[in-house]
Amino acid sequence: MTELVPHQSAAPAAYDPATLAVLAAMEQAAEEHLDAIRPENTKRGYANDWALWEEFQDWLGERTGHRVASTHVTKGMLVGFVVWLDTIKLAAPASIDRRITGVTVTARSLGVEVPKDATVAARKALKPLKLDPDRIARGRGKAPAATLQQLQQMADAAPASLTGLRDRALWLMAFGMAGRSSEVAALRTDSITLVGKGLDVHVPSVKGLPARKVRVAYGKNPDTCPVRAWLIWKAAAGLTDGPAFRPISVHGQLGTDGLSPSGCQEIISRSAERAGLAVRLTGHSMRSGFITAARQAGKREEKIRAQSGHAANSPVFWGYIQEADAWTDAASEGIGL
Repeated sequence: MTELVPHQSAAPAAYDPATLAVLAAMEQAAEEHLDAIRPENTKRGYANDWALWEEFQDWLGERTGHRVASTHVTKGMLVGFVVWLDTIKLAAPASIDRRITGVTVTARSLGVEVPKDATVAARKALKPLKLDPDRIARGRGKAPAATLQQLQQMADAAPASLTGLRDRALWLMAFGMAGRSSEVAALRTDSITLVGKGLDVHVPSVKGLPARKVRVAYGKNPDTCPVRAWLIWKAAAGLTDGPAFRPISVHGQLGTDGLSPSGCQEIISRSAERAGLAVRLTGHSMRSGFITAARQAGKREEKIRAQSGHAANSPVFWGYIQEADAWTDAASEGIGL
């Protein structure tokens, strides 16, 4: 009878230092090779994905009171990132899918070990979004321009609290200065000066764009006047310097740091939703809404462009102008039909 031999473990012995050095060198060489053959547009895309991840971490930090390191790429964080992109950024599912990949690849390039269950959970959270026709259609059109009537509805619905005063001042300032959300977030209290006809506002340089000074005039309607709204908010919050718009806790405590661009966008969208508007307004809606309203009021292109900070040859700006002029002396008007 054949004698049974006990099963021997097939586990490899620990690598010796020389082998570890060779393996480490090959890992580094592989990373460098893959980075070298990666297309430039992919690299730029990954950089944008990571910038959004950083913005998400800032946004989360404002709400929790603690900003964790961006290298904490966990299941909870990645799923939260998906929800944030969907509900705050209104990103299309395909874009969210690419963002997950970009964050994961970038994190690993920084030496972060991203758990497999984190990416699996993030894509599981994304799966039902890919079946929603409305979400799939996102990104295929411009954000709706805010109208003066909608501003009135938002003002009527704003709560009479410190948060309500801040929110109304924020979106009216965004409209009045034709500002980007990043510019509104960067505003400083001491850069907004009251003068005879309204406010002189110094818009700081953001994302490499040049700084500019804009004039925000008093409005005829007290409910939608950005000057009055700013002065009321400033007095209620006791602002003398520092960020112009700041987070407020659930207990009504005013923060010392400024809101993030995404925080400003969220306030605008939430205010529109509270007012029961049929469309979802975004930060860009205030900017495009100002350009449209100013043009329809007969303002000159160069004056409008100076306020918004668009380049002279910006196709986006001239697209807004054309839309605003669509019914001015329309070709079909008054021809005897």
